[in-house]
Amino acid sequence: MSQGRLADRAYTAIVEMINTDGLAVGDRLPSEARLAETLGMSRTIVREALVRLAADSITEARRGAGSFVKNRPSDKLGAYMPLSELPSTLGSYEVRFVLEAEAARLAAARRSAEEMVGIEEALSKLREALLSNAPAHAEDMELHRRIVQATANPAFLVTFEALQPDVDRIMRAGVDISRSRPPEAIAEMMREHEMIVEAIRAQDGDSAALAMRWHLSRGRKRLMP
Repeated sequence: MSQGRLADRAYTAIVEMINTDGLAVGDRLPSEARLAETLGMSRTIVREALVRLAADSITEARRGAGSFVKNRPSDKLGAYMPLSELPSTLGSYEVRFVLEAEAARLAAARRSAEEMVGIEEALSKLREALLSNAPAHAEDMELHRRIVQATANPAFLVTFEALQPDVDRIMRAGVDISRSRPPEAIAEMMREHEMIVEAIRAQDGDSAALAMRWHLSRGRKRLMP
């Protein structure tokens, strides 16, 4: 089995440990050596898993003190993916930060008037879906896809489409989790999309990229309780 797959297993096992042992935010994880012994894996594999958990904002490393729980994934995530898929699904955010932020920047510079109309229409449909009780993941996906298409670079769309299974799970879970919270959560999600579209409309590439990164970072946070 490859090191990446072993790290996925260690990542999943540590999340299971957080849930099963009832570790709260701020609690310290067992030492790297103890985790390696408990999981029957090398410290190198455990270290890679901890690095990825920290990148996904589930744990945080404190110099000289070890790793601590930073966020606990929402229990609702289990309705959209098995725990074993959590590493790859959350890991897709790292790719999206690069891909979609740059796509938003290029879309702001290159979008045609016709493409802008399509982006606006997708935003309107997303607003309607989010404000109803209907599923909104398809509308969310369509808006992001139209922004990627407006880069005028087919390679962006090919890469985005390759991420679709993970992105779809994230979008489904994100809307469901947000709807279980006060109404401000959905309003915040809508405003994030509006900021992206406003920047593309104004052909402000830097603001579009920043708004997309902010939206994605907030989206990842919404997957936590």
